[in-house]
Amino acid sequence: MAEPGRNANDGRLDDPPDERGSVRRGAGESVVPDVGEEVGEDVARLWAEVVATARRTVTDGLVVGTSGNVSARLGDLVLVTPSGVPYDRLTPADLTGVDLTGRQVLGTLVPTSELPMHLAVYRTTDARAVVHTHAVHATAVSTLVPELPLVHYMAAALGGPVRVAPYAPYGSDELARNMLGALAGRSGCLLRNHGTVTYGATLDQAYDRTAQLEWMCRLWLTASSVPGLSPSLLTEAQVAEVGERLKGYGQRR
Repeated sequence: MAEPGRNANDGRLDDPPDERGSVRRGAGESVVPDVGEEVGEDVARLWAEVVATARRTVTDGLVVGTSGNVSARLGDLVLVTPSGVPYDRLTPADLTGVDLTGRQVLGTLVPTSELPMHLAVYRTTDARAVVHTHAVHATAVSTLVPELPLVHYMAAALGGPVRVAPYAPYGSDELARNMLGALAGRSGCLLRNHGTVTYGATLDQAYDRTAQLEWMCRLWLTASSVPGLSPSLLTEAQVAEVGERLKGYGQRR
């Protein structure tokens, strides 16, 4: 969830200037970067992709308003959507970046309140992009079961049965820890009474996994709602077999 006015440092930004030109003020004051400084083509391009992906989550109905968040990693820099700002209002000048400790090194906008989740993924996996949404069907499933039933073989695209992380308050370290437990061996999970988290090697891959997860949740809810009938489910072995097949799926490069 995106909450105005919070960040990983609870507003206390009293670090010294860093190599990217960000100036640290006293406790409680905002970060004031050199906004005219060239951040580099790679950073600018990646920021544009972050914003485009965030806007896509709204267009495709995976989030409402400013809920959910998106990030991408470039080296030790993490570009992340800011807290409480509608995605259609974001511009190149709104670039927001932190290092892997959560220290803000680019931008004046407060990073998403879910920064602990994003950083936890980057610190423990090879992820280069993370997408978090409040997708309706996925969130509904998170309130019903501890794991998404294997209603479709595309669970293999996320590494196997999709787990539900136990509930914890948004933006908390506890939620980040719960998420990591649910993500073990997976590239996506559900957050109980909250939403979804997926990651990938690119923003497109992370987003596609989110969309796939939402679709599978919708499929299971639809099939299980038929009176007197229960959907047939696959076994973990069947899903694992598909996982092997997917390794050779698509065009060769």
